[in-house]
Amino acid sequence: MEARAQARHVRVTPQKARRVIDLVRGKNASEAIATLRFAPQSASDPILKVLESAIANARVKADKTAERFDERELVITSAFVDEGPTMKRFRPRAQGRASRINKRTSHITVVVAPQTKPNKGGNR
Repeated sequence: MEARAQARHVRVTPQKARRVIDLVRGKNASEAIATLRFAPQSASDPILKVLESAIANARVKADKTAERFDERELVITSAFVDEGPTMKRFRPRAQGRASRINKRTSHITVVVAPQTKPNKGGNR
């Protein structure tokens, strides 16, 4: 049972958001929340919101199917940042010219699932 959450058109550049996503990918969900709470990057706030939303979605999914739910067992199985639309703005420059400023946006996706236990037997 996996749950996902997505935030679209977030006003943070994808390059900066990917730096933060790389910190938490593959970690335990509660561990990732602690990491994001104290990360100094500004992109950690929207990523934290998406992660908490994915955990809440997992809780709702477990309630619907009457499964056991433990937040401490959740692991971030997949997390990625895609590029959203770019807002183009212009700034006046010297000698009557104008230069373009790109205000980039991101689509942030986080997928959480319970940790699968490895087989105790060998691969035979």
